[in-house]
Amino acid sequence: MDLQEIQKSINELTVEIEDTWGIFDPDAIYHDIAQKEDESGAPDFWDNRERAEKVLQDIRKLKNRIEPWQDIKDNLSNLTDIIEMLKEESDSEIQAEVEKDFEHLLTSYNKQKKLELLSEPNDDGDAFLTIHSGAGGTEACDWVSMLFRMYSRWCENQNFKFDILDLLEAEGGIKSVTIQVKGDYAFGNLKCESGIHRLVRISPFDSSARRHTSFASVHISPVVDDDIEIDINPDDLRVDTYRAQGAGGQHVNKTESAVRITHLPTNIVVQCQNERSQHKNRDTAMKVLKSRLYEHYKAIQEAEQEKQAAEKKDISWGNQIRSYVFHPYNMVKDHRTKAETGNVQAVMDGAIDQFIEEYLRFTWAQAN
Repeated sequence: MDLQEIQKSINELTVEIEDTWGIFDPDAIYHDIAQKEDESGAPDFWDNRERAEKVLQDIRKLKNRIEPWQDIKDNLSNLTDIIEMLKEESDSEIQAEVEKDFEHLLTSYNKQKKLELLSEPNDDGDAFLTIHSGAGGTEACDWVSMLFRMYSRWCENQNFKFDILDLLEAEGGIKSVTIQVKGDYAFGNLKCESGIHRLVRISPFDSSARRHTSFASVHISPVVDDDIEIDINPDDLRVDTYRAQGAGGQHVNKTESAVRITHLPTNIVVQCQNERSQHKNRDTAMKVLKSRLYEHYKAIQEAEQEKQAAEKKDISWGNQIRSYVFHPYNMVKDHRTKAETGNVQAVMDGAIDQFIEEYLRFTWAQAN
């Protein structure tokens, strides 16, 4: 790439950045940062530790949103100055460094542009992820295990932490599992995964080696802040306790520490068994319920989304959002965005970012 081509690419990227820069109102973001930093300097700031930690987290998120854009702009300007110098005195080593630096800035730009697509409420927070087996029996339970592994690997790739809140094992794999994914923009990234996931493969459980189709549902909901009011009438709840399954020691298996809560008006069921204490399991289950109800009421208010809500669909034919085909060919295809790949193994190892990014661009284009 010669200097003229590099300069042209820099100019094009600069125009794109200026267009994006005007969308998210940087002055307002800097104002919010200043206000929160003033609050953090107050003498009584740490009197409420939970509030203080949230303010510091907000400052970090705001800075992480605006500062990379400013760095990209400044670095592009510096590259332009260097190119002007190279026009007067050529230096192949410096030119190679300019090309390398520009490619790095382009990567940073694409990363930041993706974050700008995550601007809806709760996008920047944690997420609850639940997987249920559907049509397919033992095959479907094995499919849930495969999806659980896929999302676990994705979390590791993103440096996200996750806690298993509930896991119900069954013959062949997992009947259902709920985890809490912790990391910046966990919900914004994962929200597109809500829906029915379809698997087509030669069954390892079939001695005749026939092709089988299995289904599992994935539901994503945000971990909502405690200051968001969700009206839950205690009379609308049925609380059941039972003995936890799986690892955890004798205490877990001998006492009814696991908690299942059913919200009768909506028939939403949540459960938790990861803690030794029934009280802690109940608290966690209530947080999950609050999150699910938040999504439920939001869907009612947005009537056009109600019919698309994942929990309202049958976990069977015709409702899948994505198909994973292992036989007679290899392909993973998202039926909403038409994004697809033939590298099935990479997807099952957690490489689902291309589907996430395509969905974010797809929904952004529809909204604009």
